[in-house]
Amino acid sequence: MLRVLMYLVPLALTIYAFIDCLNTPEDEAKHLPKIAWVFIILLFWIVGPIAWLAAGKLRHVPANGRTPSEWHRNHRVEYVAPDDNPEFLKSLSEENKKDESLLKSWEADLRRREEELKRQEREKPEKDGEE
Repeated sequence: MLRVLMYLVPLALTIYAFIDCLNTPEDEAKHLPKIAWVFIILLFWIVGPIAWLAAGKLRHVPANGRTPSEWHRNHRVEYVAPDDNPEFLKSLSEENKKDESLLKSWEADLRRREEELKRQEREKPEKDGEE
């Protein structure tokens, strides 16, 4: 059991540091470019992740000693249901107008083609009678 733990802990640390490095913006990586940190984390199993967690990322102290979860609780994005969102309703009406104009053009084209077919059918018996 202890042997398995000797491999699982460094593996978990490596995976955590790798994902943390990938999710960190490029401008928050310290001392080296982010791609270099990725290679260090992956190549040096135990030392790489520890170096990343200790010195590789700019870590900000929360303002006023607040934890990030407290900050997120007070700054949540308010989501609006689609039927209450005026921008969504406006986009629906614009799409509806586009669809209606397309339908009208199709109907006009269909009427024109039907008239053309009727005209051709009227002319056809006259030509057959002449022959």
